[in-house]
Amino acid sequence: CSYSGMFGVLFERMLRPPRTAGSSSDGTEDSDFSADLEHAEAPESAHRRSSTRLTRASLRLSQSSQADIKQGVDRDETPPRTPTGNAPSSESDIEVSSPSNDLLSLKEAAAHDLSHRPKRRRFHESYNFNMKCPTPGCNSLGHLTGRHERHFSISGCPLYHNLSADECKGKATTRDKQTEERTLSHRQDENRHSTRNQAPTDRQLRYKEKVTELRRKRNSGLNKEQKEKYMEHRQSHGTSREPLLENITSDYDLELFRKAQARASEDLEKLRLAGHVSEGSNMIKTIVFGRYELDTWYHSPYPEEYARLGRLYMCEFCLKYMKSQTILRRHLAKCVWKHPPGDEIYRKGNISVFEVDGKKNKIYCQNLCLLAKLFLDHKTLYYDVEPFLFYVMTEADNTGCHLVGYFSKEKNSFLNYNVSCILTMPQYMRQGYGKMLIDFSYLLSKVEEKVGSPERPLSDLGLISYRSYWKEVLLRYLNNFQGKEISIKEISQETAVNPVDIVSTLQSLQMLKYWKGKHLVLKRQDLIDDWKAKETKRGNGKTIDPTALKWTPPKGT
Repeated sequence: CSYSGMFGVLFERMLRPPRTAGSSSDGTEDSDFSADLEHAEAPESAHRRSSTRLTRASLRLSQSSQADIKQGVDRDETPPRTPTGNAPSSESDIEVSSPSNDLLSLKEAAAHDLSHRPKRRRFHESYNFNMKCPTPGCNSLGHLTGRHERHFSISGCPLYHNLSADECKGKATTRDKQTEERTLSHRQDENRHSTRNQAPTDRQLRYKEKVTELRRKRNSGLNKEQKEKYMEHRQSHGTSREPLLENITSDYDLELFRKAQARASEDLEKLRLAGHVSEGSNMIKTIVFGRYELDTWYHSPYPEEYARLGRLYMCEFCLKYMKSQTILRRHLAKCVWKHPPGDEIYRKGNISVFEVDGKKNKIYCQNLCLLAKLFLDHKTLYYDVEPFLFYVMTEADNTGCHLVGYFSKEKNSFLNYNVSCILTMPQYMRQGYGKMLIDFSYLLSKVEEKVGSPERPLSDLGLISYRSYWKEVLLRYLNNFQGKEISIKEISQETAVNPVDIVSTLQSLQMLKYWKGKHLVLKRQDLIDDWKAKETKRGNGKTIDPTALKWTPPKGT
């Protein structure tokens, strides 16, 4: 012990850079000199004190060699361990036979290149330790599959499923044994002739009888004590825990359900490690919407248990969101919706517009707002949908009316906003549907005999769409205008466009000039000719027909 203590201090001082007396790198007093004096008087106490005064740098450099020396002095027969838990290689083994050998070995260890030393293994390279499981009271340790040390979602939380981490590991071991037995039995069955209508083997018949017997033992119902236990569990934890499932069905069926849960959790874990499932950011990356898979642009405040999945599956008719393809398939088998709720106020060809009241169809409108936030940056309306009307445009085929886009509108707007939020679904962008929605909003303003304007601020795409629409409206008006004097107020009354928007558009087109104390509107024929050429090339496919509108303004607006 005295030798190891002395050489520990010598090795530390040899590696430490020269410093002034009475100071150290970590802000404490330098006591190496006093330690040497104490070492000469009391070797046992000096060894204990010097071992506690080793700096972090010396510990990192001499950790393996110091461990070997300590093991050799204590005469422990077990092989020494490195920081990663592995036995060191033969090149770094240090034998303690004499003080000279100790000093030589320490010098060799100091001169050893750090790049050859084994690196400390991380717990799991793919895990982000800043994340936490959303289950209250959970420390994120363990996994429902029993194969991972940590989890960050409800699907892999043992506590949420009323289990412990050790129980999950035990169930995983049992499942592995059953898988091995099943594989062995399949190999035995492969020796048989593979015919289509082959009779079951004796083993299969015995297993079928066993399953039938297990299901026959199922309890017919819960007794009073079990019901009280279940109610107490539900009142204590609410929706933060899975309901107790024991005695609800047979043990065999419950075990099948547990296996399916573990398998689904393992699949989600693989998707997370592959980068298909977001973690920490709570941002949904993709949505499956009808026959389309859409990449999202912005964060939307979906519930945390859904946002953590990274991918959502949505019904394109009722807009309900689900966690998996299986749940969506079962929902579609039962969903009776084929168009948005509300009144169909416009139809021409396969294009229809439905007026949906946020107060009457609150859940649908909330889901529509959450969906829109995935593609809009400035939208802030999610749940307070009752003061708004939603005008949903659809495209019909033999399967139903598919969502093209929508715009919302306040029932009572003091500033005469005719649009609060407007969205065209990404799969229908750059096809003229955005201008149809804008034109339809101004058509409603004309019926109401009001001048409308969109609510600010506009998104980037919304601003581009509105400027393009205002430009077309003004050029069309000037093309049809035959008089000599024109008024901004008259243009506003005929087109239902706000005068401020008209002036800003004229300025951007360089058609508004100030001359001799008056503002003049220049009729630029070159711009009108370009617009006419584009209109001829585009055709009349994506336009709103005012005669197809069957609508009266709601009362109170």
